[in-house]
Amino acid sequence: MNKILTLLLFVPFALSAQKKFVINGNLNGLPEGSSVSLSNANTPDDTVARGIVKSGGSFELRGTVAEPNLFQLNFDGVQKKSTLFIGNDMVNVSGDVQTIQQLTVKGSQVHNDFEEFKSIFNPLFQELTAMGQRINRTPSLQKNDSVMGAYKNHIEKIKNQVDRFVASHNNSPVAPFVVLVTSEMEQDVAAMERRYTKFNKNIQNGFYGKIVKQQIDNAKKGAIGTEAIDFTQADVDGKKVSLSSFRGKYVLVDFWASWCRPCREENPNVVKAYNKYKDKNFTVLGVSLDQSRAPWLKAIKNDNLVWTQVSDLKGWNNEAAAKYNIQSIPQNLLIDPSGKIIAKNLRGEDLASKLDEILGSR
Repeated sequence: MNKILTLLLFVPFALSAQKKFVINGNLNGLPEGSSVSLSNANTPDDTVARGIVKSGGSFELRGTVAEPNLFQLNFDGVQKKSTLFIGNDMVNVSGDVQTIQQLTVKGSQVHNDFEEFKSIFNPLFQELTAMGQRINRTPSLQKNDSVMGAYKNHIEKIKNQVDRFVASHNNSPVAPFVVLVTSEMEQDVAAMERRYTKFNKNIQNGFYGKIVKQQIDNAKKGAIGTEAIDFTQADVDGKKVSLSSFRGKYVLVDFWASWCRPCREENPNVVKAYNKYKDKNFTVLGVSLDQSRAPWLKAIKNDNLVWTQVSDLKGWNNEAAAKYNIQSIPQNLLIDPSGKIIAKNLRGEDLASKLDEILGSR
């Protein structure tokens, strides 16, 4: 999110250019004469306002912002910051410097929406993290184990809460913010686009709404029905291999990495599919998001990945993955002999069923 620097002014906030925000603060423990500032949370070097603390821990900040957004209150000598989601509002902030992240903020409906987001989603995120850590600590877990089922159910619970929040806050800039912070977990462009259409027009055209739209457009790179984007990378022997060299075959482009546990768990399914259909004009092209050569080669050997494997050893900056906007792995693309993408993210039984449908009678 912090790579998008442009803040735009839109119709519902048209008065923002004439209005100013005023933050009146009163915090126990703030030393008189110390400084306080407000900065843009997306671009922390962008200081919006500065002030000096008066006796009793009071301060005032004034300024103008283009539209409601996330901002940080910064205090001299205090490492932690307080986050505000405000526009050009009259805001009162109170609390104690010892609990700087638990300040009471009044006067901004957008910030109220932000607090509602935190109350709903923070406990859900914490539970999901705990479940993920438990899974990572238990290598022997299988896909049908209860903890794996509970993890998937919990993700569905979060997705349902996102839908509810968007439906009830479609005129709040916090709604696209919520979609963004949950998008990596979900990796579902259709769901993101469905939620985007529910935003009011001014929210679609706001800071976070525009980022949601950009992510939707990026996710459609390499969409089903489009021509596959060509790339060239070195194989395990250093020989350059291009995707286009497989034209005339059905090819599964498999994005994975040796350090990715879900990838390694999926590899036996890919091996099974390859062995079944390798003589029916089908092959696999593995693209690794590894950074080190040794573990990459070891994983290829241990998992019996006998098809062509390539990598530029740039990890998440893998150039082929960037062309397809790969944000999580495992992911794959099934490309037909003409070079068109005909399926995506086929795993387990879905991979077997699709290949049976296409190649089973050949």
